[in-house]
Amino acid sequence: MLGNGGTGGVGGAGDGSGAGGAGGHGGDSGAQAGNGGAGGTGGAGGATATGGIGGTGGLGQSPLGIGGAGGHGGVGGATSGDGGAGGTGGIGQAGGGAGGDGGDAGKSGNGGAGGTGGAGLPGKNGAAGVGSGGNGGDAVAGGFGGRGGNGGAGGTVSGNGGAGGTGGAGAQGGTGGNATDSTNPNTAGGAGGKGGAGGQGGAGGNGGAATAGTVGAAGDGGAGGAAGLGGDGGDGANGTAGVINGSNGGRGGDAGLIGTGGAAGTGSTVGANGLNGADAPNSGHGGNGGNGFDNAANTTGAAGGSGGKGGAGGSHGDGGNGGTGGNGGTGTTGGASIAGGTGGAGGNGGAGGAGGSVLGDAGNGGNAGSGGKGGQGGNGAVGANSSGANGTAGTGGNAGAGGNGGAGGNGGAAGTATLGNNGTAGNAGNGGNGGNAGTAGAGGTGTGNRTNGGTGGNGAAGGAGGTGGTGGTGTATTNGGAGGSGGQGGIGSTGGTGGAATGTTGGNGGGGGTGGNGGAGGNAGAGGDGQNGGSAGVAGKGGVAGDGGAGTTGGNGQASNTAANRDARNGGAGGNAGVGGAGGAGASGGTAIGGGTNGAASAGGDGGAGGKGGAGGAGGTGNQGSSGSQPGGLGGNGGASGAGGNGGAGGAGGNGTTTTAGAAGGNGGQAGAGGTSGGGGKGGNGLGTNQNGGQGGNAGTAGSGGIGGVGGDGGDGNGGGNGGNAGNSGNGGQGGAGGGGGTPTGTGIGGTAGNGANGGAGGNHATGGTGGTGLGGGLDGGNGANGIPGTGGGGGAAGTPGTGGAAGTAGINGPNGT
Repeated sequence: MLGNGGTGGVGGAGDGSGAGGAGGHGGDSGAQAGNGGAGGTGGAGGATATGGIGGTGGLGQSPLGIGGAGGHGGVGGATSGDGGAGGTGGIGQAGGGAGGDGGDAGKSGNGGAGGTGGAGLPGKNGAAGVGSGGNGGDAVAGGFGGRGGNGGAGGTVSGNGGAGGTGGAGAQGGTGGNATDSTNPNTAGGAGGKGGAGGQGGAGGNGGAATAGTVGAAGDGGAGGAAGLGGDGGDGANGTAGVINGSNGGRGGDAGLIGTGGAAGTGSTVGANGLNGADAPNSGHGGNGGNGFDNAANTTGAAGGSGGKGGAGGSHGDGGNGGTGGNGGTGTTGGASIAGGTGGAGGNGGAGGAGGSVLGDAGNGGNAGSGGKGGQGGNGAVGANSSGANGTAGTGGNAGAGGNGGAGGNGGAAGTATLGNNGTAGNAGNGGNGGNAGTAGAGGTGTGNRTNGGTGGNGAAGGAGGTGGTGGTGTATTNGGAGGSGGQGGIGSTGGTGGAATGTTGGNGGGGGTGGNGGAGGNAGAGGDGQNGGSAGVAGKGGVAGDGGAGTTGGNGQASNTAANRDARNGGAGGNAGVGGAGGAGASGGTAIGGGTNGAASAGGDGGAGGKGGAGGAGGTGNQGSSGSQPGGLGGNGGASGAGGNGGAGGAGGNGTTTTAGAAGGNGGQAGAGGTSGGGGKGGNGLGTNQNGGQGGNAGTAGSGGIGGVGGDGGDGNGGGNGGNAGNSGNGGQGGAGGGGGTPTGTGIGGTAGNGANGGAGGNHATGGTGGTGLGGGLDGGNGANGIPGTGGGGGAAGTPGTGGAAGTAGINGPNGT
């Protein structure tokens, strides 16, 4: 009447191929108080036989009684026997008993399944936990983990369903048990069991369904094995109807040649519709999609899994959000002379669920996962020693491409020869390429008469190029190795296209995205020291700026209504073109290093071109060429600009030395419409007694309405350099002044003044360049331009006399306009 039930007896052990006996049934409790007794453990199987099933738990028949736990399954035979199944939990007035664990398997057998949890009686809860699956057999021999037991049923009035058991471990993990559905309104179904770990993770069990209201979460997929040839992670189970999140996909194993993680489960297909209330209907929301798995490191990192799709909302409910894509795996480090692995791609984000048909909002799309990092390249192998000529060391492995390029491995050291020549050291590996930035998603389409289309996402910047490696050091009789080239900067991504407008009243079209900036040019490496100085590397050019996005077309006007007093709608205005990015500045030329024979200095890099569209960016300025015992390096040319932008200035020429002439200045960049062209760079000075100055750079030509730039001055020297020519103007603009000749001996002449172009009154043309102190004279003024209709433009003013030379003549009047 008052006591607990007794424990069932242990089943007998089998012999040879005989199965173990079943465990005894647990005793029932007293009617007034007490819990049911546990079932007995199944007997062990013979060498090749199955262990016995665990006994059933006793009834908890008192008002507060819990059913007895199911008995543990018997152990399988040591050679190849399967584990016995766990016993079923007993039924209890106050809750069912837990199912018994499955028995462990022998060396090549399978683990036994977990027992089912006992049911709760009406109004009571089912078992909170149920039996786990038994452990699988030895992984080498290929045993499978047992399946987790199912959750017990909830009471018919208010009880929750029990959770599913965890699958057992093994060469393939067991599947998690299913949760049992709830059987009454507004109670939760149990959570699905988790898949067992192993070479291949077991699939997660399904979440239990609810009759109305909330439901349990679906079980996660099992993890992949941690060693050897790992299998795939199990798939996440799908959510059931109602408010339910899909489960996460199982993660790939961590070592060896690894399988991929499982796919993420999706959210529930449709959220349950709410009941129609007096004020407003209430509807369930769609479930969120499960997240994609993050893939583990691999020789080539595998791609991340895609996020699950969000479920649709009920008639008045919101759609669920899409799951986030998994991150790509990291490439593994290379071995000796072996390249590093490539990083895996990030998984795609899941799509958002649709909003309800009456009121609900659509769910958000999930984010894409990040690309995996490239593995580091392995070091070069060491060359083998030899009694003859030494072996050559291996080349360092190249780093894998991926999210961020890994560092290149170092070249291997050369071995020492005992009799022959020393071997050559291996080359260092190349740095990995930076990953390409992902394309931004398109904005959502507006619906109905009042909603706007979503803004397109911004494109991410390209990865920076890697730094070139340092050249190897030579010995007393060998040359140093060349430095590695700097990596190219990533290209800026293109801006997204503006979304189209819809609806009765036309919305404004979205603006075009801003073009990405070009990557900066890498700096040249310095020449190495040695008996003969190494030449400096050529500086990289600045990246080209991205084009501005094109302006979008204005929307069409809507027709008027039939009523006479209704106006037709105007068409929408066209979008403005995006602004072009500025061109990158040219990098400086390297300085020549002294040594036995002096090396020549390198030229300065050209400035990058300005962007197109909108107001163009200014061209980059060319840097000054370096000096050296050879002629100075040329000044870099200024970059051309887009419309409205100014041309970049030319860089100054490098100075000569006591035995070399100055170098010419760089030319100015061409201006866009309305901009001023870049001025020419000054010629380098000739420093020696008989050395001439360099030619001044020419100014660029201006576009329509722009002003011509000033020509560069000639360099000073024994024979001064000639001044550069001024740039011609665009329509209505004024020509720039010519550059002055060099000093002190005055053989340079002034540059020519630029001509005015058509349109409006002719500008006063620029003054001729001042001649050098000996010979040069000012040249003629430019001619007047054609006038506006009616009156001809005035002629340009005469050029100012050069020192020691004759004055230039005045320009003639332009003809009358027509």
